[in-house]
Amino acid sequence: MSNSRTMSLTAELVALCHREVVDAGPSPDTKYLLDSDFRPAAARILDAKAPGPAWLFAYGSLIWKPEIPHVEVQRAVLNGWHRAFSMKIQRYRATPDQPGYMMCLDHGGVCEGVVLRLGNDDLVGQIEKLLRREVSRQGGLEAVRWLDVDTASGPVRALVFYAGPKQLEYYVENPPLEVVAGGLARACGHWGSGADYLFNTVSHLEQMGIHDAHLWRLQELVAAEIRSVYRSGT
Repeated sequence: MSNSRTMSLTAELVALCHREVVDAGPSPDTKYLLDSDFRPAAARILDAKAPGPAWLFAYGSLIWKPEIPHVEVQRAVLNGWHRAFSMKIQRYRATPDQPGYMMCLDHGGVCEGVVLRLGNDDLVGQIEKLLRREVSRQGGLEAVRWLDVDTASGPVRALVFYAGPKQLEYYVENPPLEVVAGGLARACGHWGSGADYLFNTVSHLEQMGIHDAHLWRLQELVAAEIRSVYRSGT
């Protein structure tokens, strides 16, 4: 890493949380996006873009697993928002029997991450690909926003996912860290564990010299929770 801090949450602890999980499938009570919804949604998002390059603000898994071509990366700061595990989930990295948490942005504070500049070819197709990766429920579209972020070369307007997803039924704003830690230490779905998601996010941020004190405290709590769970067998 780029500094002397050593994470409490290690790869060895994360490995204890992994198990093979069969996807339980969509919830029957949820309004999902249809396959035919993504292209029009991408076109609407692109229509709202300001003139100039298309930037994507990455603050979580898009940093370490962007899965989309980009031609430039810059450190960036988004003011007025902060990382929070405010989405209580029952799929992907959790199950109905053991819910977990995923990260979004809540109002207030500051969030440091990176911006990725997308190429100019088929922008609507690129945004559609991002939507298919990031958003499965209709309510999630309400939290896809173009926001101003600051970079060393000046301000840019960037696309941001899950900025205040209050239309999602599983959104619970700023749950206590201890509650989130309990879920992340125990939850695993067909995409992997919540502990793995947190480990990858914090470790990659630290490698870039970005220290999020909130997530740093959370990884300490998750590490302690994993030790407790697997020592006691609960």
